[in-house]
Amino acid sequence: MKFIKKALKFLVLVIVLVVVGVWLYSMTYHPKYDGELEIKNLSEEVTVYFDEIGVPHINAQNQKDAYVALGYVHAQDRLWQMELIRRIASGRLSEMFGKDLLATDVFFAGLGIEEAAEKTIANLDKNSEAYMLTQSYLDGINQYINDGKTPLEFSLVGVEKENYTIKDVYNVFGYMAFSFAVAHKTDPFLTEIKEKLGDAYFNEVMTTDFGDLTINKYETKEIKGQMSAAVSKLMDQLPVSTFIGSNSWVIAPEKTAKGKVIFANDPHIGFSQPSVWYQNHIKTPDFEIYGFNIALMPFPLLGHNTEYAYGLTMLANDDLNFYIEENNSKNSNQYKTVDGFKDYTIIDKTISVKDQKDTTFQVQVSKHGPIMNGIIAHLEDDRPIAMNWMYTQLKNEQLDVSYEMSHAKSLTNFKDAVAKIHAPGLNVMYGDAKGNVAWFASAKLYQLRDSVSSKTYLDGASGKDEITEFLPFEENPQAINPSWNYVYSANNQPDSVRGKLYPGYYQPQDRAKRITQLLEAKNDFTKEDVAKMMFDVKSSTVSEIAADLIENINESDLNVSQKKAIAILQKWDGNYMKEAVAPTIYNRFLYEVLANTYKDELGNSFDLFINSQLQDQALPIQINRANSVWWDDVSTLENVENREEIITNSFKSSFEFLENQLGKNVDDWFWKRVISVEHEHAIGKAGGVLRTIFNVGPFETVGGNEVINNQIFKLDSTGVYKITAGPSTRRVIDFSDIGNSLGIVPTGQSGNVFSPHYKDQAQKFVNGEFVDMKLNQVQIKRSENVLVLKSKS
Repeated sequence: MKFIKKALKFLVLVIVLVVVGVWLYSMTYHPKYDGELEIKNLSEEVTVYFDEIGVPHINAQNQKDAYVALGYVHAQDRLWQMELIRRIASGRLSEMFGKDLLATDVFFAGLGIEEAAEKTIANLDKNSEAYMLTQSYLDGINQYINDGKTPLEFSLVGVEKENYTIKDVYNVFGYMAFSFAVAHKTDPFLTEIKEKLGDAYFNEVMTTDFGDLTINKYETKEIKGQMSAAVSKLMDQLPVSTFIGSNSWVIAPEKTAKGKVIFANDPHIGFSQPSVWYQNHIKTPDFEIYGFNIALMPFPLLGHNTEYAYGLTMLANDDLNFYIEENNSKNSNQYKTVDGFKDYTIIDKTISVKDQKDTTFQVQVSKHGPIMNGIIAHLEDDRPIAMNWMYTQLKNEQLDVSYEMSHAKSLTNFKDAVAKIHAPGLNVMYGDAKGNVAWFASAKLYQLRDSVSSKTYLDGASGKDEITEFLPFEENPQAINPSWNYVYSANNQPDSVRGKLYPGYYQPQDRAKRITQLLEAKNDFTKEDVAKMMFDVKSSTVSEIAADLIENINESDLNVSQKKAIAILQKWDGNYMKEAVAPTIYNRFLYEVLANTYKDELGNSFDLFINSQLQDQALPIQINRANSVWWDDVSTLENVENREEIITNSFKSSFEFLENQLGKNVDDWFWKRVISVEHEHAIGKAGGVLRTIFNVGPFETVGGNEVINNQIFKLDSTGVYKITAGPSTRRVIDFSDIGNSLGIVPTGQSGNVFSPHYKDQAQKFVNGEFVDMKLNQVQIKRSENVLVLKSKS
């Protein structure tokens, strides 16, 4: 018995020693939030106050020192994220993760982002403030790389640290710009619909009603959507966030309780761990900004100080077109132009693959851009398809733009900065302490000849489909201090340009309509009202869509439970709450309607279509079409189905599915049973214990697609809705109490799994709570964690 007791004591001691050892080891990976550090290239001492959520408040005597410090503290919290994002545009993910990401690397390496970056960098003003502060920021990052602790992820994947250069910054700009683009997922797909199914199908998807409605069951051809599907898959596989949409509204003093501007912004970006934004606050004698920075970007894309605030949403204009080139039949290295045949530019590329031989390939580039056939595997279209992307085609001033946005001295100064944006297209939102509110649709807009649609492939050989004109910025949609006393953006169609709606890939009206409904309802907004509004989960349109669907259900042979489900939908006010049943019924019903309407023609491209903005825009119009080529199921050769048959059968199928999934009792079909959110880390995606360590969640949540608290998920056959994207931060900036404006991020400030700030905001985010974004120096200097950076001689 004594032996057993001794053995147990020994075992407990071993366990304690192991736990203590692991804890002590983890502390070596812990970011340094207090004490003193010596780093190079500081002219004077810098004090960094880390607040209770880990945000660094950098107090320096000059901006150069401040940006060295920012680079250092950004790297110690987010070096792994920096490493991932800098590798995308250059095609270097396979070095870390192996052959599974080779197709992704080939694609991105072929887009021309690196070549465009090299050209831009060669022409930069090396004496400009933007350039010199960027170099200071990179210096801080590189000092951490050389002197700081290597993040655990580097060891797990077996990759060595490398110093960063300004080219990495531009590669991040390029990746960000491409992830905002939509045309690469839609234009090839729409071209196939037009070419294989005909104008009637195409026109209805494009929400127009002209064209031949003749249905021919024998001549419809399979829609493969290879290019669109391939690009969509590559984007889904990326180990970092993709940029999707956003909300923002700025309320003028006339509509606020305290007579000061209130600014709101929540950019919608793919959920991941770490989350995309790194908060920081820089203060020097001549400069101050509380910013949200993307990894490797020295200047914040979202920011505020005591004088003004700014933020972004995606404009969704069409800044990417595809051109079909015509090769020389005698020389495949030449393509036809109006001036005769020209040689393709040939670029040799090499991709290094972990534990494999290097892969080499060539990219052909025409005057319109890279030929996609060579960088997307298994593309069956024999026509050379060139991608013409504004980001790589036009002058890039993005570094100056981000610097000038964060250093603006006036509204006019700010407007001059955003006028330089060429791509991606952005809605830039602005509000200031003087009472100004503004919105600028910032992009290099252009004109094609009137009869040409930029939504399908253009003719590269004839010269007829070239851009005829770039518009001056003053013609872009914009508003400064409008009479209705607010500005807003929710990726919706902007005002007309030259008398017509500018083409793009805009989201449906749902969020924009709900935002304006709430803003019009009162004239005494407080920051608490706006914070509540940002967590709003009521759709402005789904109850109308549900009613239109129900109107076309033949209820003659429905049972009591089925009629109860219909009654629940009829009473639904559009709220996506956890205990709501209607959203569960609606989303399954919606999937079945879409499947029975479109899947017979679209085949393998169906999932791509139903999760695109094309479907979102077409849905309300399609339901109200009594006659449509899409209603007929082309696989049933003897029947021509109508709207009532399709919708009735869809409801019955959805009800049967939900009974099998959630049980016989309709009242138990709670929304929370089918929806959840988990923030995945690139390492955590491997599952098992790594998922437990690195991922954050899963959580129950409220919200759904296209409500203000946008919880974005894909509709599919599973009936389980895993949220993949949503608000990447929520910010409420009240100029009546600027020192205590509100913010939150989805997980935490740090990307270091050993940091106490790895996920300390996650539950608050799900609950709709906020934390203060501190500007008050008295509050800031009460911080428990203070890091003093001293110059190393």
